Amino acid sequence: MPDISFPNLGIHIDHLSREAFSIFGVSIYWYALIIMTGFVTALLLARRKAKQIGQDPELYSDFFIWTIICGILGARAYYVIFSWDSYKSDPARILNFREGGLAIYGGIIAVFFAAVVFTRVKKVNFLAFCDVCAPCLAAAQAIGRWGNFVNREVFGGWSDGLLAMRYKAEQVSVIPPSVAARAFESGGVSYIQVQPTFLYESLWNAFVFAALTLLARKKRFDGQVLFLYFIGYGTGRFYIEGIRTDQLFLGNTELPVSQVVSAALIVLSVAGLIVVGKSSKKTY
Repeated sequence: MPDISFPNLGIHIDHLSREAFSIFGVSIYWYALIIMTGFVTALLLARRKAKQIGQDPELYSDFFIWTIICGILGARAYYVIFSWDSYKSDPARILNFREGGLAIYGGIIAVFFAAVVFTRVKKVNFLAFCDVCAPCLAAAQAIGRWGNFVNREVFGGWSDGLLAMRYKAEQVSVIPPSVAARAFESGGVSYIQVQPTFLYESLWNAFVFAALTLLARKKRFDGQVLFLYFIGYGTGRFYIEGIRTDQLFLGNTELPVSQVVSAALIVLSVAGLIVVGKSSKKTY
């Protein structure tokens, strides 16, 4: 029986391990390789764009290490903060990155502030720098979401739609009660059938990347692409977060923190477009 399938599309994957290979007994996981592929793709795209508009491509290579370190630490910190009940009894687990637990918004926020510091140190225009980075980040996110697919995580509730996805229940680390209640057996194997929200977000990010790449050619002021990225990604994430079954909540409320962050980013970015757009005299 297949490990993973999209029954209504006729796609069946007989075997898909989380482990890609091992080196001297140390497992190297697909998740890590896919995330790094996203990082490298973003760098290559940024260097290419920099050459096209007359910027120094090495500037983005220098920022690459900042991106990896701050992105991973920020994503981990965000996840731990909003999942503190899972870590407070054993804080040492916070440093165990191999068990998973990264939240993309934490990474985005950390990299944003790293860019503020980096551009001040390098004495370059922050908004112009971020306008190059923003579409590249969307591309990296589109790729990175496939790491969730291999890890059997970031999915929604039960679905029998066209894109419905099946996982072997025994291979899923955390199955919400609402999903477990609709598990079923096929060929003697227990399966869950869910919405592939990782795929929804991957496709949405690919769309955001394509749209921003086109819009960047006709941008009217520095910061326009960055603000449009936050609006575009925030809109898609707000909707998709409402479908996911692994939401992180704001304190003791039932508000998904990523929806709150998405809404805040959209509002602030719309304001940024208006304020910066009116104050800028630069035209393209």
